Amino acid sequence: MNSDNKMDDIKNYILKSNTSIVGIVCKDGIVMAADRRSTAGGGGMGIVMNKNSKKIRKVNDYLVASYTGGVADIETTHKVLAAELRLKELKTKTRPSVEEAANLLAMLTYRSIRTPTMIPSIVGTLIAGVNEDGTTELYSIEPAGAATKVEDYDANFSSGMPYILGLLENRYKKDLMVKEGIDLGADCIKSSTQRDTGSGNGIDVVTVTKAGIQEAISQEIAPNYK
Repeated sequence: MNSDNKMDDIKNYILKSNTSIVGIVCKDGIVMAADRRSTAGGGGMGIVMNKNSKKIRKVNDYLVASYTGGVADIETTHKVLAAELRLKELKTKTRPSVEEAANLLAMLTYRSIRTPTMIPSIVGTLIAGVNEDGTTELYSIEPAGAATKVEDYDANFSSGMPYILGLLENRYKKDLMVKEGIDLGADCIKSSTQRDTGSGNGIDVVTVTKAGIQEAISQEIAPNYK
């Protein structure tokens, strides 16, 4: 087997979080929602490897992120982001804003895919947080490293994105409150798991408000055998 074939085999069987993630901007905060499935394999040989993969992760006390991409890349990105933000806080004696955190993450993503390697790191991220003045913000960092502030909603490049955005085009409204956003976020994940094979097994919904980061829904989707 030549080296190209070996690399193809590795790429096909990397553990992936194809996933459904969504961030919704509400009048009084941000709602983040995600499924729990991780898969591996390609070419019609895909298999569910993890049914309880938490894709919404706290970065620190005021930031939360959800990821799509290779699981190993996601883990590394998450750890480096948290460490770099902590170092920045210690050096400057100030807490980085949500925008600063998003731009740092964008830079990390940009550098990762442009470092010469046989298997580039590909991670898409939604990051939300609350600033020191109590305002909340949501940013989307696409897999090539560009950071964009989200004014309404986004599903990044998750595999469930087409189904999520289709639902939100119909149901999202500008004056949406977090309480309503929780149900809408859950419905987005339910919708995507009906059609997207990379999504399923559970629903997690997290809110980001001036009161902090709180878990709103943590629900397993289990098969019922009769």
